[in-house]
Amino acid sequence: MKTEVLMVKDKENEKVTIECVAVTSEIQEILLYVQSKGREITGMLDGSYTQLMLSEIFYFEALDEHVFAYTKDKVYAIKNRLYEIEERYQEIYFLRISKSVVVNIRKIQTITPALNARYMANLKNGEQLIISRQYVKHLKEKLLGGQKNEV
Repeated sequence: MKTEVLMVKDKENEKVTIECVAVTSEIQEILLYVQSKGREITGMLDGSYTQLMLSEIFYFEALDEHVFAYTKDKVYAIKNRLYEIEERYQEIYFLRISKSVVVNIRKIQTITPALNARYMANLKNGEQLIISRQYVKHLKEKLLGGQKNEV
């Protein structure tokens, strides 16, 4: 695959163009990666506001009317509602896996079957999250890129 970088004068004119014969899963992966870079969300830790890169977030969790963003080793309070996060970031690797959790699928290391048609998402930071049965089908479709194979 050839690459080319062209310089532009204004930031507003920056863009990424992909020329391909077909939109394969690899091309889709490149596209999603480019779309997710540089996106941030504001979180609060110990009374201080911090800009968090979405690529650093493992998952968002709603607990008692509050939403938290979990990174590799810290937990930040987020002002957004969980459904807002799901809607805003679903195209860039974030997917709801239960009523209270939206996960960054790029941070999932493995998925293993659990009881009652549920699955367990084993994250790269060692944490485990239950994937509720009603979200399994959508997760499979997202991970397989629309293929109908079984996981």
